[in-house]
Amino acid sequence: MKKEYEIGMLWVEGPLTYVEVLCAKSFLDAGHHVKLYHYGDIQNVPDGVEVVHGNKVLKIDRFIQHGRTGSFALFSDVFRYHLLRQNDRMIWADLDAYCVKPFESETGHFFGWESDHGINGGVLGLPPDSEALGQLLEMTEDEYGIPEWYPPEEIARLEALQQAGTPEHVSVMNWGVWGPHAVTHYLHKTGEAKYALPIEGLYPVGFKFRRRLAKGATHDWVEQQLTENTYSVHFYGRRVKEWLTALGGVPEPGSYMEALLIKHAINPADAPVHLRGKTTQVDIPDVPRLPTGKGGENMTDMADRYGSDKGSTKHRYTELYHMLFHPYRNRKITFLEMGLLIGGPEHGESADRETNDAPSIRMWLEYFPKAMIYGLDVSDFSWFEHERFTFHRCDMDERAQIAEAIEAITPAPTIVVDDASHASHHQQNAFLEIFPRLESGGLYVIEDLRWQPEPYEKPDFTKTAALFRGWLENREFKHTDPVIAAEFNALRDDISGCIVEPARFKKGRKDQVAVIHKK
Repeated sequence: MKKEYEIGMLWVEGPLTYVEVLCAKSFLDAGHHVKLYHYGDIQNVPDGVEVVHGNKVLKIDRFIQHGRTGSFALFSDVFRYHLLRQNDRMIWADLDAYCVKPFESETGHFFGWESDHGINGGVLGLPPDSEALGQLLEMTEDEYGIPEWYPPEEIARLEALQQAGTPEHVSVMNWGVWGPHAVTHYLHKTGEAKYALPIEGLYPVGFKFRRRLAKGATHDWVEQQLTENTYSVHFYGRRVKEWLTALGGVPEPGSYMEALLIKHAINPADAPVHLRGKTTQVDIPDVPRLPTGKGGENMTDMADRYGSDKGSTKHRYTELYHMLFHPYRNRKITFLEMGLLIGGPEHGESADRETNDAPSIRMWLEYFPKAMIYGLDVSDFSWFEHERFTFHRCDMDERAQIAEAIEAITPAPTIVVDDASHASHHQQNAFLEIFPRLESGGLYVIEDLRWQPEPYEKPDFTKTAALFRGWLENREFKHTDPVIAAEFNALRDDISGCIVEPARFKKGRKDQVAVIHKK
């Protein structure tokens, strides 16, 4: 017999926007009792929602934030697992999940596929005695634990860090490590994945199409994605709110979201979408910010704000880049970056993975307000829309694809940053195709020289760092492949200078980044 379920939600602190108000109210209007858990003052809570302090579920000393995005998703993951363990008639729902019809389950399992390969935990129901739930809780006890589903080479890397006494914290691991990735893994491991609803059940409008929720012209398309088996629509909160901000703070007239606001009698002006910035200030140590000064915001602060690993949280590349790139900051340049998001085949993920952010592209667009920004990646980022951004999908293993992409980029790039797979032959493929087309006086940057992915790295193939170190010492490129050596040496006269810097700019560390200046 099907049970009636309560809905559990979390908002750490601060005002709800009309997006969260709409989602919470949708469950009330569908007949669910809603409990909203919090840890500080919250505002704009709809009438009828029961407000409960989070300490009743989980008492904590601090909140874990994701290092790249600053999001509370990691803490939210832990919270929902504890909540489900303590309640047998509770289904978790993120505050960006809109209820289309009442949630129901005969077993207590309630979750769904978001893609052909991933189950999302944005809506999650598990019985307290669920084996998968138990393993999720056990996993989150260790903030330095190594995910058992990681590929062997990544597990080996993390084990080496542990043995060296510098284990990697969960906050700097890939997005979703305690969330969708873990949920998918343990549900498969225990066999509970058989209860997952099809994509149309909870995620009928995928991340790639999220902007259509707020566009007037795509209202009918959104409606066509919903079926009689649809329980919920996911709004992808932070990303959709950024889009709403770009639209002036409200969805377009005639859009699906506007229709829902009217249906539930919600006035956006009563709970406006916030511009960039945090909605909470609960025990989160701020990264020290450098003074803005006449030259504008420092790039390191900007990287930290956007969640890029180029900033102070990891590589510190931006300390160098700000010095090198600042003279170009207000010029109408062409800027190219290869590799737009952590992950991909070099980390054991499919090239067809679903991408959900491009933090460095967002940073470049703001840092270079007059530049045309181009991106190359083996995965699809065509969903990223900006009038000054163009994306080309490109496999760095195929020089012909690189050549085709660079020929389509006009005018010639002034600055190029290679943050792609980091395989030596990929880096060298790109340099040989792109550097000859680089603008005179331009800069070519190659990141992460000290790490090459084992699945891609060719044995006995000259490392890129060694290649440029050799040029610095003897003004000659030496390579195990004489053909490649000849190609590089043909470019010697076009190079005016090169620097190769160690990791975090500390002497004695392995080479990390190279910058090559074109005559």
